[in-house]
Amino acid sequence: MEYTQLGRSGLNVSRLCLGTMNFGPKTTEADSFAIMDRALELGINFFDTADVYGWKRGEGVTEQIVGRWFAQGGGRREKVVLATKCYGDMGDWPNESRLSALHIRRAVEGSLKRLQTDFIDLHQMHHVFRESPWEEIWQAYETLVQQGKVIYVGSSNFAGWHIVKANEAAKSRHFLGLVSEQSKYSLVERSIEMDVVPACIDYGVGIMPWSPLGGGLLAGILSGDKSGRRGDEQIKASIEKHHSQIVAWEKLCEKLGHPPADVATAWTLQRPGITAPIIGPRTMSQLEDANRALEIKLDAGTLEKIEVIWPGYKTSPEQYAW
Repeated sequence: MEYTQLGRSGLNVSRLCLGTMNFGPKTTEADSFAIMDRALELGINFFDTADVYGWKRGEGVTEQIVGRWFAQGGGRREKVVLATKCYGDMGDWPNESRLSALHIRRAVEGSLKRLQTDFIDLHQMHHVFRESPWEEIWQAYETLVQQGKVIYVGSSNFAGWHIVKANEAAKSRHFLGLVSEQSKYSLVERSIEMDVVPACIDYGVGIMPWSPLGGGLLAGILSGDKSGRRGDEQIKASIEKHHSQIVAWEKLCEKLGHPPADVATAWTLQRPGITAPIIGPRTMSQLEDANRALEIKLDAGTLEKIEVIWPGYKTSPEQYAW
């Protein structure tokens, strides 16, 4: 396993982050436990979850599964850099969602109970909430850091200018601010290259791409898909939209001698500003497959061929102006 620092922080994390979103809804608790144990064996020390995962409002199903896994002991909690998130709807009553100072503090308390831990290594805002001023948000996190309940703060689904505003506000308060950003990023969806990636690099914010396989489009969906996802209506529409690109992509990966999913993850790992793509295995075999991507190093010629198939973006303003 390779390790790197999370953004400008001194925190060392694995180059792959284990996403737990499938634990509960698609993966049984027993299988989830086995996957997390195997992740540690592979050297993956970075786990990501969220209070809404499990998709039963207010229950935090996935966090509870992770918490029961921690409760087995054996140094499990000590070995994991634990990341979770808040923002989503956790109940019917006012202030049970979004990013008020009240909800942030209550959300952290709820996650701590479900995860059966005393502190969260990385607490992330799951989405930007424009109505809360940064003074309010940072006041809440400063209190949580002082209490020892949160160590680092990150964001998810922020625009570049949100990252700038957040970290400038934190700087004015002599607070560390954001050290990470989770963004949707893959060969299929590269728009963060215009503003989010440059902002993150400039501010020392590590990027954790979610959906690095483009919702399954980059995983060999035409030639080797065994998940049944091709039957999904949204996937069907995406395949139709990108069909010629997917055909060219799978032919290239065949020539390289690597599964398309592994090449897609390897490409993400080599992009500027990337700390760790989030892999979300439903099965043990998917975890083992994802780990192979670390062994693939794409040379300049291959990267140029990939760029022809899946063209990216220049940074702003050069993308749309001189």
